[in-house]
Amino acid sequence: MIAIIPARGGSKRIPRKNIKSFHGKPIIAYAIENALNSGIFDEVFVSTDDEEIATIARNYGASVPVLRSEKNSDDYTTTFDVLIEVANYFLSIGEKIEQACCIYPTTPLLSSENLTDGFQIFSKSEFDVLLSSVEFESHIQRGFTLGKSNEVQLLQPDYILKRSQDIPASFHDAGAFYFFNVDSLKNNGSLWKGKVGGFQLPTERVQDIDTPNDWKMAELKYELLK
Repeated sequence: MIAIIPARGGSKRIPRKNIKSFHGKPIIAYAIENALNSGIFDEVFVSTDDEEIATIARNYGASVPVLRSEKNSDDYTTTFDVLIEVANYFLSIGEKIEQACCIYPTTPLLSSENLTDGFQIFSKSEFDVLLSSVEFESHIQRGFTLGKSNEVQLLQPDYILKRSQDIPASFHDAGAFYFFNVDSLKNNGSLWKGKVGGFQLPTERVQDIDTPNDWKMAELKYELLK
């Protein structure tokens, strides 16, 4: 079992996001340390096209034996593309990966225990993929769209008068980690095909970090957690 951390150098909305300092150390360091501290992985592999990221990753104990290919280093590269490239790299050196875990580099709120608990579920299941999930903070069944004149169009009108406690919880991808079987991923061509399970994370452990405001919110959550 290996951990794969995809960390491309280019980031437009938050420049150098994957190695930007977060509470005193590069943000990618948290993902590396959580993976190492979990005790699950034989290797923590960082996939990057950037020499500076590679150096920082190695300093925190990750493996970066090669840089990512140019074709998988642009804005259109998917997580699937990166994971397959890493799996194929290991095949090229005579090693076959059976299972792996993709951990995103901007997950400072995650804990090593979250990874350990997720792995326990994945290892005892028949899931092809176990993804981190988090509950929507509001009931999506009461969602609506706004027309050109700001008129409200309910998405599910039957739910608008129901009590909150009578509406089932809904979840979304937390964007933190994915445990997966490599052969299943190759055959299915997606992390969302095959038998997919969800591991629930508490909301305080989840924060998308795509904008400067997201970054500030993640810092506040981190302070509250610590």
